[in-house]
Amino acid sequence: MTTTPRTPTDPAALTPVERQSVARTLKDARLLKTEVLAGLVVALALIPEAIAFSIIAGVDPRLGLFASFTMAVSIAFLGGRPAMISAATGAVALVIAPLVASHGVDYFIAAVILGGVFQVILGLAGVARLMRFIPRSVMVGFVNALAILIFMSQVPELIGVPWLVYPMVAVGLVIVFGLPRLTKAVPAPLVAIVVLTVFAVLANVLVPTVGDKGELPESLPSLFFPNVPLNLETLQIIAPFALALAAVGLLESLMTAKLVDDITDTRSNKTRESWGQGAANIITGLFGGMGGCAMIGQTMINVKASGARTRISTFLAGVFLLILVVALGDIVALIPMAALVAVMIFVSIATFDWHSIRPTTLQRMPRSETTVMLATVVVTVWTHNLAIGVGVGVLVAMVAFARRVAHFVTVERTEDTVDGDRHATYTVDGELFFASSNDLYTQFEYATDPHRVTIDLHGSHLWDASTIAALDAIQEKYRTHGTDVKIVGLNEASSRMRERLGGKLGAGH
Repeated sequence: MTTTPRTPTDPAALTPVERQSVARTLKDARLLKTEVLAGLVVALALIPEAIAFSIIAGVDPRLGLFASFTMAVSIAFLGGRPAMISAATGAVALVIAPLVASHGVDYFIAAVILGGVFQVILGLAGVARLMRFIPRSVMVGFVNALAILIFMSQVPELIGVPWLVYPMVAVGLVIVFGLPRLTKAVPAPLVAIVVLTVFAVLANVLVPTVGDKGELPESLPSLFFPNVPLNLETLQIIAPFALALAAVGLLESLMTAKLVDDITDTRSNKTRESWGQGAANIITGLFGGMGGCAMIGQTMINVKASGARTRISTFLAGVFLLILVVALGDIVALIPMAALVAVMIFVSIATFDWHSIRPTTLQRMPRSETTVMLATVVVTVWTHNLAIGVGVGVLVAMVAFARRVAHFVTVERTEDTVDGDRHATYTVDGELFFASSNDLYTQFEYATDPHRVTIDLHGSHLWDASTIAALDAIQEKYRTHGTDVKIVGLNEASSRMRERLGGKLGAGH
């Protein structure tokens, strides 16, 4: 048997883990070109987003742009998920905007720094392990909701604009969808941006541009220490916002990291990503940035549209961003928004899990799974808050799971007579917890059973105090009818729990 040796210049022949290696990428011109161009495309897409998020937060656009630079550069070294893009985000802007309005920018920056500290603590405490409790249906809903939100965020750019914007967006979409079928040597989003920018400049057309979004900075970011009193009162003001920022940022970042893991067929260090996000937010705050977290739109541009796989693209996205807005701001300001709208629409279409809504998929999928996915999508889109949407999705999944497991509990009654003495045996099979043990109480024939009853729990396990209380209530109910009840078959863990809690949870049912 003969095999064709892989060559280092053939990216398609490399394994996903090899593609993720910075050292290998630096030695391979084709891989390095992919990372460099991907970083450039992401940087161009970050500029209008960062400015828009700054406006949402109620701060100067420079705070969003500086945050995108420092977050991207910092997380390139500190993060646990290669190729993921972190920058100023709408989720953070929405959480922190009320603090800016009520107390000003200095308190806002202080909250960003404290939020970063919270994230470091949560990361070291192992909060990333909670990701295992997020079901696949919630993940699918998260992805689909983000795709919808990305598309919706582009709609304002298509309302009340010159008619020429629409054919320009159409041309941009043709390029980003069609060019990869001809060649993947250059990222299609970059070609779309360059082509439409050149056309807009040469034709001297009046269409909205990046420069219309806000003033670009003319200097590098510098160290910034928020002018706030270092006392308990300040802590009471900023701590709730900082904790909300930490929770939303970690959730969005870890969910995005999990999505990139699936796309690239590689694993990432979620614990490192958690404290890395915190450290990046601390650094961002100390440079006067508005803070941020992982950005799924830009990450999809980097990973899915441009094919990047390493930290190099993340680092260069931050570096290119700073160069573009500081040194080449006049040129960047000329980029028509139509080009970036086309790129983001492409990202939204590519991000959406179309397989999840096919009729054949919906027919095969359990209704509870579909309900969880739809609940996640609806709440996320309705609130524009990923944390709330995912939280509701997980809650719906838990309720659906509890109901499904509760129905797996069976109670079988048998009766025999020995020497004229009747004896009833109830065999309980299934997991007993709050959802199933409440129904357990109604499964017995208290009034008609003989005076000797055995409850056999060999096929069951007691999970919580609700089950212990239910067994106590069953015994008490039989006692009022003068019936002697014997419970047998408890495994070791269930027996210990019953010894510890039995008879101590209050009578009655």
